[in-house]
Amino acid sequence: MRTGSAETLRAALRGSGPETIERFLSTLSPSELTALHYDFEIWARDDQLPPASSGDGASWTTWLMLGGRGAGKTRAGAEWVRAHARALPEARIALIGETLADARTVMVEGVSGLLAVHPPGARPLFEPSKRQVTWPCGAVAHLFSAEDPESLRGPQFTAAWSDELGKWRRPQETWDMLQFGLRLGDAPRQVVTTTPRPVPLIKALLSDARTVVTRVATSANAANLAPSFLEAIVGRYRGTRLGRQELDAELLEDREDSLWPRALIERHRVSVAPELSRIVVAVDPPASSGARADACGIVVAGRAAAWPGQDARAYVLGDETVEGARPLDWARAVVAAYRRFEADRIVVEVNQGGELVETVLHQVDASVPVRPVRASRGKVLRAEPVAALYERGLVSHVGMLPALEDEMCDFGLDGLSGGSSPDRVDALVWVLTDLCLRGAGELRVRAL
Repeated sequence: MRTGSAETLRAALRGSGPETIERFLSTLSPSELTALHYDFEIWARDDQLPPASSGDGASWTTWLMLGGRGAGKTRAGAEWVRAHARALPEARIALIGETLADARTVMVEGVSGLLAVHPPGARPLFEPSKRQVTWPCGAVAHLFSAEDPESLRGPQFTAAWSDELGKWRRPQETWDMLQFGLRLGDAPRQVVTTTPRPVPLIKALLSDARTVVTRVATSANAANLAPSFLEAIVGRYRGTRLGRQELDAELLEDREDSLWPRALIERHRVSVAPELSRIVVAVDPPASSGARADACGIVVAGRAAAWPGQDARAYVLGDETVEGARPLDWARAVVAAYRRFEADRIVVEVNQGGELVETVLHQVDASVPVRPVRASRGKVLRAEPVAALYERGLVSHVGMLPALEDEMCDFGLDGLSGGSSPDRVDALVWVLTDLCLRGAGELRVRAL
């Protein structure tokens, strides 16, 4: 909650010129300067401060902060947790990231994470081996991964901070387990900081009367972002569909000409695949390497045996796509996926690299079976029969594959997704073509 003195000082600093502020700062002692520097209520934007509460504290239970890249949502989440721990010494807080690594490197140790927002002498103790953050006052926070909902079964909390919920692989399961654990104190609350994606859970939160929503565009935090980022990224994507989502924090539905409406994917999603008769890893290799190169699309899928009178079903198991990787690096990622999913073979497009692509894979592991393929039609024509498989209900996604699904739902008749090459979609088309369409006369693809 904002204090009257903090709000007054905040208004005074904002309304003063540089010389006045400099004179004021010169009157403060080093300890006062440090305290002022770490007083977030003074420096924060209005959209980074939690919503007001009614007298009984029951006006909201979830603060959903939808923010663009670099909009300051991580800082807002960390400061909210800091304030809760300071106000409630017996606080028990859940910190849920997309993975445990994200929870640690972004939410705790990041430049805007929990450790960074505390003054040096008041920082909590972080014990990575225990996945635990402990404040001197006695408050405790524990780290959790959205990939492991069961880890939230049992613990109980006074508050929770969920980061990048739109990218969680198992959002509903993880969210449900968290809600059961929010049962300590008089009014348990939670903050969600995420770039908006039209996943069912975010839509449900938006329609919940107990949710307060804050939307923050990247431009709101321009003063704290590198000029090169503003020029290269914001300048490049401003006005595009991807930019509206990632920079302007808009929640966008499918494009009108998308081959894969999001509802179509959701309709057949499963949490676990059945026993599969064949598993394939498909690769759409980039034509170049380095930070500006296209991603190397890597998608894994399997096919279940058909029962009498039924068509065989395919299950998309994983999106292992890597970005900005050198040939040997993405080849290692491909072979790692082949081994982890116990695949039967690797299918790789060789339009760009020819025999070199197969050679690079065999440099990593000479024993992996590689089937090179070359397309003789454009991306949309190759994708249409695969999209038809989804329409017939013959393809299921196992769990959430947000990056792949976002690209699918933004892939239209121009053959692009987000204005760029659809590397994940290309790999998806190759893997499902190999599993379900090869030899069926539905797609003109030449196997080499």
